[in-house]
Amino acid sequence: MRSTTGARRAVRLPRTVYIVICVFPAVMAALFYALRPAAGFMGWFSVSVAAPVRGALGFISTVYPLSLMEILCTAAAVWIIYYIVRTVMVTVRKRDKTKILLKRLLTIVVAALYIWSAYCWLWGSGYFAAGFAVRNGFLSSGVSTAELTAVTKLFAEKANEFAPQMKRDADGRYVGDRSEFFATSTDIYDHMFNEFPSLRGRLYRPKPMLFSWIMSRTGYTGIYFALTGESNINTRAPIFLMPATVAHELAHQRGVFAEDEANFVGIAASVTSGDPVYEYAGWLMGLMYLLPALSGADREAWIGVAVSLSDEVNRDWQDNHDYWQSQKTYDTGVEFLDKFLTATTETVSEAVDTVYDSYLKSQNQELGLKSYGACVDLLVQYFSIDN
Repeated sequence: MRSTTGARRAVRLPRTVYIVICVFPAVMAALFYALRPAAGFMGWFSVSVAAPVRGALGFISTVYPLSLMEILCTAAAVWIIYYIVRTVMVTVRKRDKTKILLKRLLTIVVAALYIWSAYCWLWGSGYFAAGFAVRNGFLSSGVSTAELTAVTKLFAEKANEFAPQMKRDADGRYVGDRSEFFATSTDIYDHMFNEFPSLRGRLYRPKPMLFSWIMSRTGYTGIYFALTGESNINTRAPIFLMPATVAHELAHQRGVFAEDEANFVGIAASVTSGDPVYEYAGWLMGLMYLLPALSGADREAWIGVAVSLSDEVNRDWQDNHDYWQSQKTYDTGVEFLDKFLTATTETVSEAVDTVYDSYLKSQNQELGLKSYGACVDLLVQYFSIDN
């Protein structure tokens, strides 16, 4: 209803409400850090509260075919830039500059705290609960060189077996269709549910990333975003490994938090899926972890496996190496620009690695980024038993 003067009154919330709005996310974040050591509580919360919420968010995000995470992150970046510019303009015009500046900075801090506390409870809680390996009885005593050699040979044999079945061009390069394995992605875990009941549940189709080039430049192939429940895939990365990357990100959907465990689960799901495209990607990705480990344990055994790889496997391995090397440099034809872009990319990539490494370590993942290679023990234990 309009006032008799035609003006509108601004609705002002009580000061107490403002204080609660500002303090609440800080309290929730502090509570998370205080309760992190309580593994039992974190396990209950992660399974009974966080997982259903992430599932609901994943269901909602399926309404939009592209990455909702990218849209939200882009919108947030644009808003932050606008807000900073607006803050400068408003602060310059007003008399009480310090008060205005502090109020506007507080808005950003409170918004960031809401996002961080939500992320901690929805995703970080799982890092402080019993992990997939513990829940499923995997040992942590290490593996023998003989076992490592046997499993590496198995992966090499299987990669050699499936490599010729993949679609290739006249030069022998892999030319698979991404849309095919994206369409079948939500079925690849069906056979895993009986063996690993904790993985049981609905999966949501992964999203291709519009900003895949940024992921490639920083060295990442995919990301699971708990605040939207989405698995996001870098579609510029080598396609022959992409199905295993999809399986890895889907493992995160099903509550596998640690990177080494998600690597293992993704590879195991791929190679036992019954889908040749996924199987080849899983055997090849597993081999890319196992061979370097074997090289450090038994050089002669490593040479024996390495020389047994087929031309197709070697071609894909080399193409993968060449692609990631190409993402570290630029070739615009202008020397000074190439040097500047290369140096900038290297700096950004190192910064992203450092931030993510620090994040993993702060979330009870002591190996940090090295945990991506720690799936070797799980692979050897699992495939030594099964094969």
